[in-house]
Amino acid sequence: MSLPPGFLDELRSRLSLAQVVGRKVMWDSRKSNQAKGDMWAPCPFHQEKTASFHVDDRKGFYYCFGCHAKGDAISFVRESENLGFMEAVEVLAREAGMQMPARDPRAQEKADHLTRLREVMEAAVRHYRMQLATGAAAEAREYLVRRGLDEDTLARFEIGYAPEARRGLYEALRGRGVEEAMIVEAGLAAQPDDGGAAYDRFRGRIVFPIRDGQGRAIGLGGRAMRADARAKYLNSPATPLFDKSRSLYNLAPAREAAGKGQPLIVAEGYMDVIALVRAGFEAAVAPLGTAITEEQLDLLWRMADEPLIALDGDRAGLSAAHRLIDLTLPRLTAGKGLRFVLMPPGQDPDDLLRAGGPAAMQKLIDGALPMVQLLWQRETEGRILTEPDQRAALEADLAAHIAAINDKNIRFHYDRKLKDLAFQTFRALDGAARKRGRKAGALDGPRLSTQRSLLSAASSDSTMERCQEEAILSALLLHPSLAAEVEARLESLEWSEPEHATLAGVILSHQEASPDALRQHVRDILGEAPLERLDSLDHLAVMPFRRRPGDRDSARLALVSALERLEAEQGHRMELSEAEEDIAGLATETLTWRLRDAAEARHRAGRAMQEDRTDYDIAENGARISRQEREAMLKMLADLGLSDPER
Repeated sequence: MSLPPGFLDELRSRLSLAQVVGRKVMWDSRKSNQAKGDMWAPCPFHQEKTASFHVDDRKGFYYCFGCHAKGDAISFVRESENLGFMEAVEVLAREAGMQMPARDPRAQEKADHLTRLREVMEAAVRHYRMQLATGAAAEAREYLVRRGLDEDTLARFEIGYAPEARRGLYEALRGRGVEEAMIVEAGLAAQPDDGGAAYDRFRGRIVFPIRDGQGRAIGLGGRAMRADARAKYLNSPATPLFDKSRSLYNLAPAREAAGKGQPLIVAEGYMDVIALVRAGFEAAVAPLGTAITEEQLDLLWRMADEPLIALDGDRAGLSAAHRLIDLTLPRLTAGKGLRFVLMPPGQDPDDLLRAGGPAAMQKLIDGALPMVQLLWQRETEGRILTEPDQRAALEADLAAHIAAINDKNIRFHYDRKLKDLAFQTFRALDGAARKRGRKAGALDGPRLSTQRSLLSAASSDSTMERCQEEAILSALLLHPSLAAEVEARLESLEWSEPEHATLAGVILSHQEASPDALRQHVRDILGEAPLERLDSLDHLAVMPFRRRPGDRDSARLALVSALERLEAEQGHRMELSEAEEDIAGLATETLTWRLRDAAEARHRAGRAMQEDRTDYDIAENGARISRQEREAMLKMLADLGLSDPER
């Protein structure tokens, strides 16, 4: 409908933009000057802590210096409450005490019809709420108690119950004078194809009201109580009020909470949203039985720049996340994205909160993956990437996804990020392969008799080597810049486990990063497991550089000590391996010198660790192992008729 000339000017002149905006923000008293109408606040359209949102009340305009949102009172109401233009005008006209111009008869008739439909929906909500208190709802109430829902939660979300009666709601509404056609049009009853009497659409189900952005009831969701029900969850059909592809459960309260800075979380179902809200995550919404649509994505981006997608931790949930990536890539714009909260396998947010409380959920939120990272994981999962053609195939698939991004700047950054991930992964795989190859070559060389000899027995201690390597990696994760001091030594080291070699490769590639940034690079390339393992090791927890994370000198001492120990151990092993081959030829003079030299180097490393016991807590265990090996060496030398170089 058209508005008469001057109506909008009169509306704007009657309104205080500061009052309209003040319903949604907290003014910054230090920056604001109310007398001059110069008001500042954190922006309600994007999450921020500083007051970059400016309102000029005298001119009637607002502008955000962060997200560049701008407009007048009408645009503010439209954007903040997700309304159409005329709806926003109506809201402001009521506030200003102005009478809306008369609509044309057909438009007014349509508006009145929608109003009656909403009244029918509200009556249905009240009816089902009352039914929850009846004897027929005993099983439903027991179920809700088991799920942890108290009376306050039931009232807050207006949860009700639809009994098994075929025409319970229908007859209740008809008794209040509601026409049958209106009950069917609202989606509350279904009309049989044969033209018979209408019957309730929701029967034997817990009922969840669905409301629009203004808090008006537009539909219902029902959870079946019978295991053999046709569908576990049932939503209202499409009606003049309800389109499930354009709606979100808990939309209005979540939008308000997101405007106050809470993270916007997208869960899978009603119970997940309720559990999140009860745990303090009030900006929680859910799609309504379908995958997230383009329209819902737009709704989410109006509330937050980076909504958090927290779908169930099963194959179906992960598949839904992957489909959402494909939907989102072409729609990405600067400052608008998604992050993914990966739930533990077999758990949804409700399960997680009941098991671990809000802290468990917050930990997952803090570690949410950006969309580019989940795209990388999806494309590399289960793929073998050791050969050139395999790597080329991966790069071709990634290029196809990047090409789907319409925004050229975002396309550039996605391309750069994915190429960096590919480079780091290929480098780590190649490094691990080289280490395995050298180790395999060393193991293939010795004869069977040599492997069984006292020399091989004396040189074997994989536990000690693994502990030293773990100390090196842990120290470097806390102080990545130390890698530059020992880079050549680290690259020449023969790591005892491929996982250690791979992690070392990532660290060396990002040695200029901060500790937090380095850990994120590790997560991006190798996942969380390597970090969790190192963080959980008791023998590392007692070391000084771990007890005092900021003590760089302590970390350097531990790093150098562990390196010297490993280098001495590996040098000793190499000399012994070569010396074994000489035993058969009785090259006693050369053998004596090499054994003495190797034993002396090893002994010095052990003695140095004993001297550093106060700064290197694992040294005591290392020294004990060293003494055991030393005894074996002494016995070996005695058997060969040689003397200990220290005697």
